[in-house]
Amino acid sequence: MRRTIARQGFRSTHAPCHTEAMKREERKPGPPPTEHRLREAAIAHLARFAATEAGLARVLTRRIDRWVRATEADGAEPETIAAARTAGRAAIPGIIASLRALGAVNDTEFATSRARRLAREGKSRRATIAHLATKGIDTDLAASLVPDNQARDLAAACLYLRRRRLPPFGEGDRMRALASLARQGFDRATAERALALDRPDAEALVLAARRGDPA
Repeated sequence: MRRTIARQGFRSTHAPCHTEAMKREERKPGPPPTEHRLREAAIAHLARFAATEAGLARVLTRRIDRWVRATEADGAEPETIAAARTAGRAAIPGIIASLRALGAVNDTEFATSRARRLAREGKSRRATIAHLATKGIDTDLAASLVPDNQARDLAAACLYLRRRRLPPFGEGDRMRALASLARQGFDRATAERALALDRPDAEALVLAARRGDPA
């Protein structure tokens, strides 16, 4: 009896996994990634997320690659797959250009908005430019959009220190706080100025930064 129950328990535990595997095997690839379908996918993505031109290109490329993998697993002819993949990838620049012309994707607006948000989060200018680069923003464009002044980074350093509850907003070792600021991309002079502030002065900078006053 015990052996029978154990065997039944084993089957009930593993049956769902087997069923899921069968469903995955039965799942068919979708229609090929034509220019029209890729454009619709791009519009749907932009309706939900802000994106750069490079980021949107990556989204569409991944969509094509997923279709290729699913179609290969389904046993389609390699020549058919290769032709659809080539045509899909070739259509991406034109799709992005048309969406740029419509204002649906705008690297400058994306970078400006993201830079402001990162400043409010306590990110240094250096860290902000590096982040924008990962999103596909040209380094020169990012540098031109992120203010290069001491007030901006001093306020950002105060925001960071407040979030981490480091001096002057809390207890902590000054040298460790300096090292933490350095890892966030703040230069030594800015870090020392932030740590030398009295808490009321630092709080005033934080409030101004959250209002968007420092620029």
